[in-house]
Amino acid sequence: MDSANLSVSMRTIKLSGREASVLRAIGFTNSALGAEIQDHVRMESDDVTDALNSLMAAGFVESIPYSEQIQLAEMPVTTFEVNPAYTHELKRALIRN
Repeated sequence: MDSANLSVSMRTIKLSGREASVLRAIGFTNSALGAEIQDHVRMESDDVTDALNSLMAAGFVESIPYSEQIQLAEMPVTTFEVNPAYTHELKRALIRN
């Protein structure tokens, strides 16, 4: 699973390719619906859901309404945004990716 590739140590974030794609689709200034994210990344919905759950578990992405984990059926109609506390670190991680 992608969460094995996700690590936070000494403020260095390592993202999997799927997680990086999902973060780029969400963007850093606005929120995005799960369906919009899936259209942008062109991945299967279960892969998008797994990547979002990994990012949410690490605290990098938040859902609106708040949820610790999302289910496959909820993903398209749920809104997601990047946690502003990690914006700078995530931007650096995307540059490295």
